[in-house]
This record gives sequence, structure tokens and C-alpha cells, in this order.
Amino acid sequence: MSKIPEKKSVSGETKYSQQVGEKAARKLKAQHHVTQTVWSGLGMMGLVGWSVAVPTLLGAALGLWLDKHYPGSHSWTLMLLAAGLGLGCFNAWHWVTKEDREMHEHEGDDHE
Repeated sequence: MSKIPEKKSVSGETKYSQQVGEKAARKLKAQHHVTQTVWSGLGMMGLVGWSVAVPTLLGAALGLWLDKHYPGSHSWTLMLLAAGLGLGCFNAWHWVTKEDREMHEHEGDDHE
């Protein structure tokens, strides 16, 4: 059987070696993206946790101080704890939607 020689490109690479090189480059890029995504995901969990915890604890601390210095029929601690929790959840939602938007923008850039 006769073997047909492969045509070489200007750089001296065969079509097959170009395809292998491109596939290896895609795998390396995907592996880097997965590693980056894992670490950014862990960082995002920490950010979300702190953005909820800090306003909640500050609200509770302020509420305790108000209850101690200005007692009344309603619990300042409970009201400010709930307000801090609501503010923290809103803050976390804001950060998560911002990061999600940025990730989708970067995905659009990668496919061009």
C-alpha cells in the first residue's frame, strides 16, 4: 500500500501535530480555569459568610447596648439583629450577582 505523505505547513508542522497542539492548549486552559474556579468559589463562600455575619453581629451588639441604656417595651436586640441579617443577606446577594455577571462576561470573551 502506498502511504500518502502529509503536507507540512509553513512552520514545518503537519496538520495532525497542529491539531494535537491545539487540543493540548485547550486542555491546559480548561485545567487552569477549573483550578481558578474552585479557589474563587471557596473565596466567594467566605465573602458571603462574612458579609452576612458582620452586619448581623453588629446589629445584635448595637441592640444589646440600646437595651441596656434605653430599656423599653420592645427588644432592640431582636429588631437590630433581624435588620442586620436582612442587610447582610442583601449584601451577599449583591456580591454573588456581581461575580456571576463577571463570570458570564469572561465566558463570552473565551469563546470569541
